[in-house]
Parts: sequence; C-alpha cells; structure tokens
Amino acid sequence: MKKTYFLLFVICSLFMAFQCEDDSNLIMEDEQKALMVSKKIIEDLAATSVCNENTECKFIAFGSKPCGGPWSYLIYSTSIDTNELESLVEEFNQNQANFNQKWGIVSDCSFALPPTNVNCENNSCIPIYQN
Repeated sequence: MKKTYFLLFVICSLFMAFQCEDDSNLIMEDEQKALMVSKKIIEDLAATSVCNENTECKFIAFGSKPCGGPWSYLIYSTSIDTNELESLVEEFNQNQANFNQKWGIVSDCSFALPPTNVNCENNSCIPIYQN
C-alpha cells in the first residue's frame, strides 16, 4: 500500500512539475501579448498626430532593448495629448525592460540612432537622419 501511495505521489509530482513549465510559457506569452497591445495603442495615438504651423514635431525613445537603449524612436506632433503619449511610452518602456529581465530576453545590442531632426511635410512629421 505504501508503494502505491509513493508511486502516486511521484506521478502527481511529475505532472505538477510539467504543468508549472507550461504555465510559465503561458504567462510569458500573455505578458508579451499585453506588451504588443500596449505598443499598438501608443503607435495608433502617435499616428493620429498631424503637424502644421501651430504644432511641433517631436520624437521619443520607444521600447527597451535587453542590452539597453530603445528599439526605435516614435515620431509625433504636439497636436495630440503629448503628456498622455509620453506617460504611455514611459510605462511601456519600463514594462518591456521588466519583461526582458524577467524572461532573459536577448537582442543584437545594436544602437538605434535618434533622428537628427523632424520636419513637417504634408501635415506629417518626417524624421531626418544624417550620418
């Protein structure tokens, strides 16, 4: 009888061990999906911005690479609620940095260069990159 309970205990322990691993993968995927939803909301907000003689074009570091620095720079104008956008970007950047740290994410460690300037052309902010 003791052998049966021991065997049952070992089998249950194995199932629980593999279940934890599956849960971990699901949690990582859920966190990654939440980051992607957040990113889309931010990009959509920035995309609604327009530029003209009454607004200013700007850019902000967007994302957090595992090696440090941003993944890219988000271009927008002051025609939108810039405080909201900057707050959302700051939260996203921190959440992505936490995700990278928690899950041991790696990247190529290349450095994303910011634009040297942002011009308004046809009511859209256009980044300018110079070597």
